Amino acid sequence: MSSNLPVAPLVDTATPAGKRPRAWPAANAMIGGSLLLILIALALLGLVWTPFDPLRLDLLSRLQAPSAIHWLGTDEFGRDVFSRLLIGARTSLWISLLAVSVAVIAGTLIGMLAGYLRGWTDRVLMMFNDALLAFPGILMALGIMAIIGASKYGIVLALGIAYTPSVVRVVRGTVLSLRELEYIEASRVIGNSELYTMLRHIAPNCLAPLCVLATSMFGWALLSESALSFLGLGVPPPAATWGNMLASSRPYIASASWLGIFPGLFICLALLAINLFGDALRDRLDPRMRK
Repeated sequence: MSSNLPVAPLVDTATPAGKRPRAWPAANAMIGGSLLLILIALALLGLVWTPFDPLRLDLLSRLQAPSAIHWLGTDEFGRDVFSRLLIGARTSLWISLLAVSVAVIAGTLIGMLAGYLRGWTDRVLMMFNDALLAFPGILMALGIMAIIGASKYGIVLALGIAYTPSVVRVVRGTVLSLRELEYIEASRVIGNSELYTMLRHIAPNCLAPLCVLATSMFGWALLSESALSFLGLGVPPPAATWGNMLASSRPYIASASWLGIFPGLFICLALLAINLFGDALRDRLDPRMRK
């Protein structure tokens, strides 16, 4: 006996065929942004308060496991791990921010000059830039740190130089696609100087790709700072960074695993937050992704 009840359609008619609601970029932005805010809040908290003095030695309390007194345990010198993580968050994030700022500022200036002026200026600048791109960023940073020595601002300079060629490439490509547009030609025709045209019309249109690249570079810089500190070429002790805390935990990985787990976990959370936020920012700013 047949039924006259309506049959539910197999295709969802609430959205056009072949399209699905794209809720995941908003979720990425919310999760990544929340994690970043938490890490920034911890770094700021370390400026005004820590449970213990992060530099104070207490050999009677060395290598204690996490407890109600020392929430994340103590290290080989009896220093509180949680207090050092708070201080390390400020140092690691600040170094990454400064390194990205150096790379973005220098790369933007060089890329705009090369892409807009063209000719021999473009050839000379890009020849030098391609030579730098031939070296992996971490290898170049290692070489620079070996020359100038381990210090906080030395690692900022090394990472800034190492990541500048990537910014130059992105900015130059954007400028090459913009310089032949009608409004740029109109700015030349009415007598505006080359400098005014670059700053007024070219630079604002480079912000979207630069913002996306900067978020990715922030994660690269954080990971590179940790790697250099792990190799002993980062910020020298007793200053705390996540990288040198991870490096100092190597001899105790079997007997005091918390010394390596917690700095590594903070690094992983920071990279996850930056990558999620960067993906959401790319989807927001890239017109091809919006289509």
